[in-house]
Amino acid sequence: MIYPLIGIVAVIFFIASSAVRILKEYERGVVYRLGRVLGGPKGPGLFFLIPFVDRMKVISTRIVTLDIEPQDVISRDNISLKVNAVVYLRVVDPIKADVNIQNYMYATSQLAQTSLRSLMGEHTLDEILTERERINDKIQLTLDENTDPWGIKVISVELKHVDLPVDMQRAMAKEAEAERERRGKVIAAEGEQQAAEKLVAAAEEMSQNPISLHLRYLQTLADVAVENSSTILFPIPMDMIKGFMKKMDFDLLDDEPKKPFVKKEPS
Repeated sequence: MIYPLIGIVAVIFFIASSAVRILKEYERGVVYRLGRVLGGPKGPGLFFLIPFVDRMKVISTRIVTLDIEPQDVISRDNISLKVNAVVYLRVVDPIKADVNIQNYMYATSQLAQTSLRSLMGEHTLDEILTERERINDKIQLTLDENTDPWGIKVISVELKHVDLPVDMQRAMAKEAEAERERRGKVIAAEGEQQAAEKLVAAAEEMSQNPISLHLRYLQTLADVAVENSSTILFPIPMDMIKGFMKKMDFDLLDDEPKKPFVKKEPS
């Protein structure tokens, strides 16, 4: 008598466990009753199914990260590249994701690969390297439009790596080095030009006041005296010593001996 009772209890427990379902906050259930979709998505929480009549497919609504394998791409300027990306998506309509497409993850991955190859081929290498944000937005919009009938929302697309051929890397390195040298020469030339303009302005200002020129000369002497030089040459402007030379000429004239006055007799 006890064995049939245990069997009946086991069958009841199995039926009850298959009838009671609990879904988490991020899960939704698509219920099929005799092959037809029963209402909208179920969950989260506790609900009951009719055993052997209802069947439920659980779908996660969390954001999913989809890694796209490296794709061989030829840019618009005929440069061969290898590009891979990452796609962030989530299910916004569980019924469409289960009814309209067999495997939405695989389908989105294949669509992302083809879109990546086609859209990258519309841009040059410089645009791919410098305008990643704009290219990411274009790919995201394309994927979002195509996956909307599947109940999928593509949140964003990010290019991860753009692998260039070795010869192209060398050419770009040379170009970058030449550009740095050009900028350095331009900056040096601009500095020389600004310094020359300042020197001209300073010379014009000093020419209006000779005292400032003498003060500048004395400052230069003080700067030279600080250096550890064994021999120092002091260039003295002629304007400074003209006064001293005139004074020395007058002193020499005063120091000459005066000849005695001799009165000549008429012959």
